[in-house]
Amino acid sequence: LRLAPFPVLPMPLVRSYRGLMLLLTFLCYMTYHISRKCISIVKSQLHLNCSATERSNDTSSCSWAPFDQDNYKQLFSALDNAFLVTYTIAMFFSGIFSERLSLRYYLSGGMLLSGFFTALFGLGYFWDIHTLWYFIVVQIFSGLAQTSGWPAVVTCIGNWFGKGKRGLIMGIWNSHTSVGNILGSLIAGVWVTSAWGLSFIVPGAIMAAMGVVCFLFLVERPEDVGCSPPLHHTAAKEKDAEAGTPDDGPLSTSSRTSLDRSDSAEELEAISFLRALRIPGVVEFSLSLLFAKVVNYTFLYWLPLYIANVALFDAQQAGDLSTLFDVGGIFGGIIAGLVSDYAGGRAVTCCVMLIFAAPMLFLYNYIGHDNIGTSIAMLFVCGGLVNGPYTLITTAVSADLGTHESLKGNAKALSTVAAIIDGTGSIGATLGPLMAGLISPTGWNNVFYMLITADILACLLLSRLMVKEIRGWRGCVARKTG
Repeated sequence: LRLAPFPVLPMPLVRSYRGLMLLLTFLCYMTYHISRKCISIVKSQLHLNCSATERSNDTSSCSWAPFDQDNYKQLFSALDNAFLVTYTIAMFFSGIFSERLSLRYYLSGGMLLSGFFTALFGLGYFWDIHTLWYFIVVQIFSGLAQTSGWPAVVTCIGNWFGKGKRGLIMGIWNSHTSVGNILGSLIAGVWVTSAWGLSFIVPGAIMAAMGVVCFLFLVERPEDVGCSPPLHHTAAKEKDAEAGTPDDGPLSTSSRTSLDRSDSAEELEAISFLRALRIPGVVEFSLSLLFAKVVNYTFLYWLPLYIANVALFDAQQAGDLSTLFDVGGIFGGIIAGLVSDYAGGRAVTCCVMLIFAAPMLFLYNYIGHDNIGTSIAMLFVCGGLVNGPYTLITTAVSADLGTHESLKGNAKALSTVAAIIDGTGSIGATLGPLMAGLISPTGWNNVFYMLITADILACLLLSRLMVKEIRGWRGCVARKTG
């Protein structure tokens, strides 16, 4: 059966489509993090230091039951883990579903549900609900709905962009995480001290509205609008280079037709879970991300409360200051992507940043609150070093492995690989806030020792891949000099 070739569209039109999909998926996942950040901002309002208020004799007047008790940190951990445990378990299935369903329907439907459950949490304020189980159940369903996001957006970007400058492009693109956290902090902070329910309802409405936009404009694959797919691995790139075809541009009719003819059969079947695990590097990067997310999500859920307790800021000030961690994370992700593209070493880039992150976490805990200038600088640097490896693994590395040479052109692997890596990492996202809630009563110093240990383990798990990349560099240098 002879397949019809892809129409060759003008490069400006192809670039416009790519830019639109980059922006649209950026905005979509940004709203996921806007909704996730609400709980960390509101925590310091759900349980206030009543002795600092005018009505110090009436505990209920300055805290929200049931979080007005002495075990409030454990209750906050229960809320976090209701979301994170559900998210972690469901994520492994989400990749399988998104490979087999329309990405546009799957992503937009998940966003509408996520916005609904985010708003439902905030309605507990207006409905005067003080039952712990209400908030826990809402968090469970919210975690389930939010698994729709990551495999879908990574697959869409992987479909549109080849390997050439993937690290830089995805490093910039993945700033949606930090931008979402920043906007989530600022939006939630507007109402946190007056009517904290709106700190959830407004982000939920924003997310639902973005879900409608996604449904109307998302294009899942270049083929759907007559664009040719990009090149994903070196072997294909070298073959096309010999034929005079530019990287990541529209392929010539003859070369693309031959590739399509060989790949068409495999594109009909999605890759299995076990087959994805056998892709070289998937296990190592997944386990490394587990420990990297211990650090990242502990900061995500506990940093505003830590700043409020240690630096004695109010809820809104602590939330605003915590955004500097995410600002640093934007630059860290971009730098990690740029360096890894230039050096050709994803594992080496991650390890170097993780090595520097450990002493910076130690210093932030001990001197980060000496003055406001030091606190700003340390939050920025820590954010960059912590988020750089996390960003690189969840974006460029996931896309690289999801289009690995060993798959022989099978296009139905991106969502599964992205879900395995992010799902394994989400185990760490679950454990980090849980351990922080259990350890923090013994002192914040112990929480930071836990974070430093996790950072070191994340680095050690990539040591084999780092050595392999270094040996590859030496081999290239030896061939050039020889």
